[in-house]
Amino acid sequence: MKRLVPVLKQDGVDLDLIMLIRTILAASKEIAFRVSQGALAGVLGSTLDENIQGEVQKKLDVLSNQLLKDMLLDDDTVRAIASEEEDNVVGGHENGKYIVAFDPLDGSSNIDINGQIGTIFTIYNARNDVPFDSDEQFLQSGSEQVCAGYVLYGASTMLVMTTGGPTRCYTLDLTHGGYLLTQDEMSIPADSKEFAVNMANYRFWNNDVQKFFDDVLYASDEYNKASMRWNAAMVGDVHRVISRGGIFVYPSDSRKGIENGKIRLLYEANPLAMLVEKAGGLAVSNNQARILDIKPNTLHQRVPVIMGSTNLTKKLNFS
Repeated sequence: MKRLVPVLKQDGVDLDLIMLIRTILAASKEIAFRVSQGALAGVLGSTLDENIQGEVQKKLDVLSNQLLKDMLLDDDTVRAIASEEEDNVVGGHENGKYIVAFDPLDGSSNIDINGQIGTIFTIYNARNDVPFDSDEQFLQSGSEQVCAGYVLYGASTMLVMTTGGPTRCYTLDLTHGGYLLTQDEMSIPADSKEFAVNMANYRFWNNDVQKFFDDVLYASDEYNKASMRWNAAMVGDVHRVISRGGIFVYPSDSRKGIENGKIRLLYEANPLAMLVEKAGGLAVSNNQARILDIKPNTLHQRVPVIMGSTNLTKKLNFS
């Protein structure tokens, strides 16, 4: 099995970008250790605070965010960072080459039950036409990402990442502390009958989405033996989709604050969409618009999401 850095060098990745990826992964190893310790490390439970999204923060959310923030701001290639847990962009080094956005711990509602959680990250080239610490640094479409990935904390710690080539999977080897290549090229089958969707939100969806899932559940022979899977952690559900097919669906709905969807474009939709596309799948939003072509307007913008197996993704159209 190959180590991470030789694979990246083989792919022709810039040395500065390799070193930045290593910085992110150093933080991920510390998070993985804290996750594995659970209650023994005193990281379970909630704080009394809410993040910018209005969500109650878990202790491990705060810890993970601070670890990534501290390590990235210490890296002189980082011009600015943006986090789901931060109100605004945090400036780094004014002449840094890259900007980094991340969801420090996706699926934090699963922390206290030992469920699936993960860190999602994305890297862009820094912009020279706006201030180094401006939110505008991150108002770039997902197609401009130079690296996208996630670290899934579970029975093993896995890194799924692309730097513009194939979506590859690495596994953290605890014997020497490095990530080893365990799947050279992940590939999503075009056809599937597996759905990752929160059916508890059915009553809030529009008629088109309800009709589609009425067919899946009750009416259409085409979806005979369809399976529903839901982890309440996008990173875990999308990992399953990339690993064996299916689609992840999170539409907009009628609830206050979810009118434009719940998934954050910068921290979640864009990096996972890039990984899905590089594995041969599709990632779309309203009217089958490609997620990676959406030009963001705000740092914490939300979008409706469908991503996964190509043929299945094409059959569900948000309006």
